[in-house]
Amino acid sequence: MATARMYATRWCPFCVAARRLLDSLGVDFDEIDVADDPGRRAEMVELSGRHTVPQIWIGDRHVGGFDDLNELYHTGKLERLLAEVAPAARTGND
Repeated sequence: MATARMYATRWCPFCVAARRLLDSLGVDFDEIDVADDPGRRAEMVELSGRHTVPQIWIGDRHVGGFDDLNELYHTGKLERLLAEVAPAARTGND
């Protein structure tokens, strides 16, 4: 099971930045492309209350968009949140 979920589009620069940050941390995430799927975009808005992409969840917690994710990263809170969600995956223990 993935540690994170991200509603995104392929061409959004904030989505690209979020992908890069999550990849650099080795975070396994599911990406839901909302570009050509109004139903998935509506789902994103209903779940997050926001209309912009990306919208990112770590486990069951909605962390927001790229700016929010980046702030968590730079304050050290993202690593702690990831460790809470998937401690075995982050430490290499099964």
